Amino acid sequence: MSAVLVMGATGKVGRHVVVRLRELGHAVRPVSRSSPVRFDWADRSTWQPALAGADTLYLNVWGAVGTADPAEFTELAVRSGVRRIVALSGRGDDGEDYLLKTPYGPWAQAVLDGERAAGESGAEWTIVRPCWFAQTFEEDPKLSELRDGEVAIPVGDGTVPFVDATDIAAVAVAALTEDGHQEQSYELSGPRPLTFPEAVAEIARATGREIRQMPVEIPEYVRRLIGGGYDRAAAEMQAGPFEWLHRGKTGFLSDGVQRAIGREPRDFADYAKRAAATGVWSAGSPK
Repeated sequence: MSAVLVMGATGKVGRHVVVRLRELGHAVRPVSRSSPVRFDWADRSTWQPALAGADTLYLNVWGAVGTADPAEFTELAVRSGVRRIVALSGRGDDGEDYLLKTPYGPWAQAVLDGERAAGESGAEWTIVRPCWFAQTFEEDPKLSELRDGEVAIPVGDGTVPFVDATDIAAVAVAALTEDGHQEQSYELSGPRPLTFPEAVAEIARATGREIRQMPVEIPEYVRRLIGGGYDRAAAEMQAGPFEWLHRGKTGFLSDGVQRAIGREPRDFADYAKRAAATGVWSAGSPK
């Protein structure tokens, strides 16, 4: 039986893709740098073994930044028998060129390169372009601050219609396993735009905890991250998307979830309740 190769299989979206494919009865090959069948963008000797026997590919290029050209991999994938590629990208608009000029630029360029690699590969292709994940609040530095009860993020009045990673995975799985999604680019968002303070307030309600919010400017945010152990390049990369948010480029709604799977996207409040029930934001949880 041919397999679906899932890259980034331990990530926020990839792990849900793996679970759903298995629920549907598909043979799945989940790969990462630590999986039994190992895949590492920086180690080309791992590419062919990962592709062996796969005819469908969930392409996640985030790990390719500074290490590999996604087109080189997709060309090898097609030569190895892959006939369908679903690429995880990121939602953009006329601010895209601006984002490329920020410290976040290499990551933005990588996802654009991934889109081109999928589209020019000769395989059937679908692009999945989500806005900011709701699950971003389960990652540092936001995670540690939420557990400590004080959040300092340079957000201003910008809004984001956070999309649940389970919705992203549902769209990806539909495109991987069903006909009718070829040559489609699905831009995904949640059902309503929220400011970061509004999102944090939803988390506070879901956890029953007081979470203080402290506004900071981007330079101060970078300094705080460096003081917390980040090197400057990593701190500036973390701050890059907030510059885009300040420009008002993130608050618009998209209908990709509805178009791809025929239902409304999950609301952030539902995500917050579900995540809070796991204890992820509880004070004193392991970091």
